[in-house]
Amino acid sequence: MQLLWSLPSLLLLAGGALSFQLNPRQNARRAPVSGSKLDAVENLGIVGGGTVGGGIVEILESNRDLFTRMTGKEINVARLAVRDMGKPRDFDTPPSVVVSDNFQDILNDDSIDTVVEVMGGTTLAKDVVFDALKAGKNVVTANKALIADCLVEIEDLVNSVNAKRGSEKPVEFRYEAAVCGGIPIISSLQGDFVGDEITMVTGIINGCTNYMLTSMDRDGLSYEESLKGASELGYAEADPTLDVGGFDARSKLKILIRLAFGIDVSEDEISCKGIPDLTKEDFEYARMLGGTIKLTGVAKKVADGNIAAFVSPTYVDDEDTLASIAGATNAVEVQSKNLVRSTYTGQGAGRYPTANSCINDIVKVARGDVNPLPFNSKNTDGVKFVNDYKSKFYVRLRYRDMNGITKDCGQLCADNDIGIYSILQNPIKNRNDAAFVIITESVKLSQVKKFVSAIEGLDWCRGDVFFMPLLRDEDVGA
Repeated sequence: MQLLWSLPSLLLLAGGALSFQLNPRQNARRAPVSGSKLDAVENLGIVGGGTVGGGIVEILESNRDLFTRMTGKEINVARLAVRDMGKPRDFDTPPSVVVSDNFQDILNDDSIDTVVEVMGGTTLAKDVVFDALKAGKNVVTANKALIADCLVEIEDLVNSVNAKRGSEKPVEFRYEAAVCGGIPIISSLQGDFVGDEITMVTGIINGCTNYMLTSMDRDGLSYEESLKGASELGYAEADPTLDVGGFDARSKLKILIRLAFGIDVSEDEISCKGIPDLTKEDFEYARMLGGTIKLTGVAKKVADGNIAAFVSPTYVDDEDTLASIAGATNAVEVQSKNLVRSTYTGQGAGRYPTANSCINDIVKVARGDVNPLPFNSKNTDGVKFVNDYKSKFYVRLRYRDMNGITKDCGQLCADNDIGIYSILQNPIKNRNDAAFVIITESVKLSQVKKFVSAIEGLDWCRGDVFFMPLLRDEDVGA
């Protein structure tokens, strides 16, 4: 059984992190709210007036009556902290909103119930989030980098703050928008698999690289050409390293690992390979095999019950659901014992998809929903993270024509206990710079790395050997 959750294409996350003045100072241009028709008010302080912050204000204002009926409260944006007071904004703030360039105004305001952090970064944003929690305020954030970097600290702080509150309502930490923007994967992992056992989480969790790989596959573009197109459309940052290097996807995967399997993993432990080494040739070979290439983040239970994970380009068969995920769209697939396979697709970034997820969190907080375990329970069964996994692998070797190449490859595969499933090669155009591909049987990543290292030391090998796993062993052969 496969469950397919599809979200409408709603739309891009605010670019750079904001910087604010740290010293308290009055610099407001709006008057504070003077009263409400309702006795119950949920006052918000939004830190960040960029793309996502503007989307939140717009959605709240256009659905004010609906949210009041849903929560029994008036959800009121009381304060907005921005980096530059003089910067023109593409959204209107209600007259009652106090706008300043000092986030301490929000933290020091006792009437603020919930702080919404959409400024980005891991320095000032950390101060905002941690100080808000310490002050007994709820926090809604879209900051995946901060959560990936400080997950354990945030969890400890939330537990500490709530332990001191006694019978008072606990503070909430909500972060639906932090992973895959508009896709409700966080809340699903928090609530929809409580009686199930997750065995694998895999996803296309970076829109920029999926757009680029779609262009390379569909339009025959080179890596450089596809990156230029992504930059022109605003999918790639001026420095695209976090996206194309796989690091953005790795941060998201770390959060998903904790939610799905209950273990905390350092990002540096997760094997991470980006897409810059992919060529048109790789897509030609993928088509020969009947599939395509996607940058995926994968975390799965391995034979001994431990967890392995990686971010890497992967070969995906054309019949696979993830092969059809095109452009900047994201998708997350969860395999589990009860539901078997559930796939969530939608927009992974953008003003309204990301703001929509923040709104969902805000409404839950205003409604009084309580989640005492924002990162789910820690695993207590001794499950560990292992930085190795088994898969069939695609290995592309460039070479200058010499005698003994096939013999060398066969011997080194035997030395590393690697079985060869097939060898692929396009017609040779230049004997001094040609390529062929080995598809291995299912072997460990560590075995492939040793094989590749040995091959790269041979005279006939030209440059680095490229390798990637197949998403599923059954995608090629039986």
